Amino acid sequence: MAITTVVFDAYGTLFDVAAAAREAAGEPGRESLAAKWQALAQDWRLKQLQYTWLLATAGLHEDFWQVTQNGLDFALEAQGLDGDAELRERLLALYWELSAYPEVPAMLEALKVAGLNTAILSNGSPAMLDGAVKSAGLGAVLDDVLSVEDVGVFKPHPSVYDLVGKRFSCVPAEVLFVSSNGWDAAFAKGRGFKVAWVNRAGEPMDRLPFTPDVTLSDLSTIPEIARSA
Repeated sequence: MAITTVVFDAYGTLFDVAAAAREAAGEPGRESLAAKWQALAQDWRLKQLQYTWLLATAGLHEDFWQVTQNGLDFALEAQGLDGDAELRERLLALYWELSAYPEVPAMLEALKVAGLNTAILSNGSPAMLDGAVKSAGLGAVLDDVLSVEDVGVFKPHPSVYDLVGKRFSCVPAEVLFVSSNGWDAAFAKGRGFKVAWVNRAGEPMDRLPFTPDVTLSDLSTIPEIARSA
């Protein structure tokens, strides 16, 4: 069955989640962060994800912005930077303006030229996602931005992936789902999507019941994959 719809995870897939810490580290007077920004960015992202999984497992839900703040607070303390309130506020402000990866605009434009539906499916709250899309200038090449807030539970709950079919009136086999998170790619495959895992960091594949159809180092070949899938 031909692909009609290409759906992307947002954070780490279209948007560089390390950009906030990296940019702040380059600002004057941030010497303490400059020595630790990579570790802080890693801790921040890991705790952000872990908290979503724990909440979903417990049958609880919080806005992703609160989860993001909680993850940052853990990371700041872990790196001995929790006494700098101004740094915390600066990092949070920069998270609303995360950079898109360099290949993203042209890739999305190529999908639209080919007549395909394009969308984001993310744990992010609508306000956060709107800020990221606007900051990166991607609004014109996305048909919709779908948030877990519509179902009140984080990925990888099945109801999140089912939002795609409801929005675009398509069956899973018509969807190419793209994520940089191995676990996300795996569970999307379990819902019947064709799946591309963008493994920018060269990580081992997660040991889960499902595996993605293709593994990539960046998003530049997504239009070609969508055509040939």
